[in-house]
Amino acid sequence: MYQQLIDDFIQQEQLPPSYAADASEIFLPLLNEIEGEIQKLARRPFLLGINGAQGTGKSTLAKLLSLLLASNGYRVATLSLDDFYYSRARRRELAEKIHPLLGSRGVPGTHDVELALRLLQQLRSAGPADSIVLPGFDKASDDLLAADACVTVCGPIDVLILEGWFVGLKPQSEATLTEAINELERNEDKDGRWRRYVNDQLAGNYQTLFGQLDKLLLLQAPGFEQVFEWRSLQEEKLRQQAASDASGLMDEPAIRRFIQHFERLTRHGLLTLPQTADYLISLDAEHRFHRN
Repeated sequence: MYQQLIDDFIQQEQLPPSYAADASEIFLPLLNEIEGEIQKLARRPFLLGINGAQGTGKSTLAKLLSLLLASNGYRVATLSLDDFYYSRARRRELAEKIHPLLGSRGVPGTHDVELALRLLQQLRSAGPADSIVLPGFDKASDDLLAADACVTVCGPIDVLILEGWFVGLKPQSEATLTEAINELERNEDKDGRWRRYVNDQLAGNYQTLFGQLDKLLLLQAPGFEQVFEWRSLQEEKLRQQAASDASGLMDEPAIRRFIQHFERLTRHGLLTLPQTADYLISLDAEHRFHRN
């Protein structure tokens, strides 16, 4: 019953034919497990977190699961941690007041977590007469999406999917923050102030948000070294879709610098999340999925 939906989805998202096999062998059995958990839970919405390093296919999988769940009658809303980025102006303030590296989006401390918590509460209490505007972020311009371009959902919501590269991640220990791990940290965070701020932020309201997850799904990359290649493919896809004056897009040197902001916590997640995730799907270097 799902085959036509999957075929249409693959064509729409311009995915390789191998994705169809992975969908049938891995994602459909996963869907059945998730539906079983949804039916067990009395309260709504069921909150599924999806974690994966940049380029692992989090947003694509979130879209597919949303489509398949909706076909079974569930009302689904999908969000990304990216949707809650602070505006470019707000990040500029953080860069001036706290640390210059906070001008770059992505790490804990660059999201409006209070907004995320308020929105989650709204979605939990939304009834048939309620419509809720979901926030959005335009990576091409590196700024908030205009309100009239954001998605609106109507209650009640049965399933909420939250995806992001550090969804469900716990903070690091103080001892692990001492040594710089890459050129960015060695040259631009010599005293460790930025990475400690990021870690402190992760230990705060992000944990309150992640604590509300009912289940966590992990897309496990083969290693951090693969992230640059996959992130570059993401940027090229953005470039093809964006307007010619998209100031937020990056060339190769900019991407290399950008992903160093994520390296510390990405490596931390690769080591720790397989032990805590409820569902684990690993990827190989060819971006094929394998259920663990």
